[in-house]
Order: sequence, then structure tokens, then C-alpha cells
Amino acid sequence: MAIDLKMPALSPTMEEGTLAKWLVKEGDVVKAGDLLAEIETDKATMEFEAVDEGTIAKILVAEGTDGVKVGTVIATIAAEGEDASTAAAPKAEATKAEEKPAEAPKAAAPAPSPTPSPTLAPAAASGDRVKASPLARRIAADKGVDLSGVTGSGPNGRIVKADVEGAKPGAAPAKAADSTPTPAPTASEAPAAAPTAAPAKVWWDESIPHEVEKLSNIRKTIARRLTESKQTVPHIYLTVDIRLDALLKLRSDLNKALEARGVKLSVNDLLIKALGVALEATPKCNVTFTGDSLVSYKRADVSVAVSTPTGLITPIIRDAANASPSSISTQMKELAGRAKEGKLKPEEYQGGTASLSNMGMFGIKQFEAVINPPQGMIMAIGAGEKRPYIVDDALGVATVMSATGSFDHRAIDGADGAQLMKAFKDLVESPLGMIA
Repeated sequence: MAIDLKMPALSPTMEEGTLAKWLVKEGDVVKAGDLLAEIETDKATMEFEAVDEGTIAKILVAEGTDGVKVGTVIATIAAEGEDASTAAAPKAEATKAEEKPAEAPKAAAPAPSPTPSPTLAPAAASGDRVKASPLARRIAADKGVDLSGVTGSGPNGRIVKADVEGAKPGAAPAKAADSTPTPAPTASEAPAAAPTAAPAKVWWDESIPHEVEKLSNIRKTIARRLTESKQTVPHIYLTVDIRLDALLKLRSDLNKALEARGVKLSVNDLLIKALGVALEATPKCNVTFTGDSLVSYKRADVSVAVSTPTGLITPIIRDAANASPSSISTQMKELAGRAKEGKLKPEEYQGGTASLSNMGMFGIKQFEAVINPPQGMIMAIGAGEKRPYIVDDALGVATVMSATGSFDHRAIDGADGAQLMKAFKDLVESPLGMIA
């Protein structure tokens, strides 16, 4: 009996994904563990493995297709000893049956059939979102290449790594948009062009030169989650100024000792450690509010905000309080690198008990971060800068940064949040206490 291969849920929050690339073709024999396809989720590009043995009888969803719902049958596998053509036949008939209603509406119909064609035109020849792999987008961003002027050699015109490596930086040619003429509608399509429905409302000024890019899966998820957080989580913000001189001195000493091992600590690595220790010292802030209960964690797993070409993602440093600074540094470099390539595994970015977001490298003095549900708090780190500061009851100059904690006020009282901010400040200003 034919086996339906369905779009997998590669993360608990995944509702749909992009079938980026098929790694098999019809007629291929596969066994459990073989790689079948690459799936773009809301956070990363992941490989989809086979769990059954058999022959790929029919591929039903073309590679490059966006918005494939979880559970959709994307291919069929003929079991061992089964005729692949027979196994594919029922699916083919079903597909034909589904296509027939799309041909039914005639000129008298009020609107065209909503069934879309599964074939995707190359994005470089249309006004739609440019179709490109995450790696190609990253390379293009680094080189300053306008993807709208690049012709994709991948499936359905998808732009891949090889297309952008040889491209020259700069704006797209003005004629790029006109390189492929728009085909005239056929007679059967003419009724669909009749103005039977009101045009979609435009939310921007079309008189200003602009381009419209379809939201990626990761950007849609960011928008949904942050809107949900600000609308449903009552935030309370607490800010402290922290003297960094002792931490910077410790970092310099540690880096000298670690130089032979090829490890170089960043200030952020030590701040991750400090937040982990502070969370364990103030367990009332290491919590999740569930509506009718409060989950208190016995371990501090710190999610760290990393900017990628496709959006923000938060890889996790597990048990940050008990991890060594060198281990945190090594993990962060490896996780951040794979995050920017879209290669993180779900367990590497899902979960965490609190978050840390550092914008100091951009010169941002202070900001208030949005809580990452279902976590109860996030620490926002500003830039360290020389400021007038009282040192030993005398006015002096010190390197100072501002840190702002955002707390879920349903779960964390202001006094408890203040205790965490004090613990964090004390650890950063006397950093030997967190590595002793």
C-alpha cells in the first residue's frame, strides 16, 4: 500500500513551511534515515529524513513552493514489492479531480476560482518577492548585491549561492523588470479580468519609488510573536547603570590565559554568564506564567538574540550559570555561525528560561526589549562608555553601561525584578564572584 509523505512539523510552532529543495526524484529507492528534502521553517532550513523504506512514486509538491501546510501530502512512496506507477495512480487521479472545479467557472461566474497554480515563475522576472536561498541572501547582503537583478539558476528560478558569488554589487538594471514580457490573457482568462471585486487596499504611498517584498517565514513569526507579547504580557521595565572596569580587566586577563587554546572571550560571553548566575540567585525571576499556574525553573538556560539576514533568532546557552566562560564563548561562536546560515536545530533555539539582547556594539545607550514568550524576562544591554561616576566617594571617570530588564508583571513583582537587577549589577562589577 502506498505511503503518504506529509509536510512535517519540524518545530512545535510550525504551521507551514517552504519546500526548498527535493534531494530525491521519482523512481529513487529510499530507506529510513535517507535525506528526502530541505524544508524552510519559520526559523531555519532543515533536512527532512525518510522513516519508511520504498520507492518515490510521485512528487506532488514542487520544490520552491511556499506556504505548504503541515500535514499536506507532498509525495507518495511505494512500499517494497509494490508497483511505483500503481502507487502513484490514485494520487494522480485525485490531483486531476481537484483540478476540475478550477475549470468550471465560466464568463458568468462572479469571480475566478481561488485555486492557485502550483508552478512558480522566477522571481527575478516578476514583481513578487525575490526567491533566494538563505545562504544566497547572506552572501548578497555582505557583497551589496541587489538580488532583483540576479537571474536564479535554481529550481523555479530560485537564486542560489553560485548565482550571487559572481555577481557585481550595485543596483539592479532598470530593464530587469521588463526583461520578460507579460503574456496576454487568453480568452478563457478574460472574464477573470473583469472588475467584479473591489481592489485591495494599499497601505503605502504608491507615488513614492518603492519595492514590495513578501514576508519570509521567520519575519512572519517574529511579527506574530512580538505582537502577541506586547498585547498580552504586561511589561515592567527596570534599569541600572553598571560599572564595567572590573569586568573588562577580568576579560583581558582571561583572554591572555586562553590565547593558547584559541579562545577569545567577548564582553557578551561574560554577561551571559552573569545573567545565568543572577537568575539562579533570584529564582522568582526564572519563571513562566501559564495562566493558571507558575512554572519555576531549577536551571538557567539563557537565550541570546542573534541578528541574521532573515531576522532575529535566539540560540540557547544551556545551564549558563554553571558553564565556564570559555565554554559559553565557544558555544556562542558556533551557534551564531549556524544561525546566520539557517542551520540551527529546533532544540538549539526553542525553550530557554530568560533572554539577553545586546545592542551595545551598535552604540545604543539604552533600550527596552520585548519579552520572548513564554519566558518571564529579558535583559537589554546598552553600550559601555566613559561617564562621570562616583568612585570611592569621589567624582571620577568610569566605563559604564545601562542594562534594562523587561519583566512579565503577571509573574514577577517589581521588588523581585529589582533583586535580579541588583544581583546582575553586583556580579558584573565584582566578576570574580561568578567564576569562583
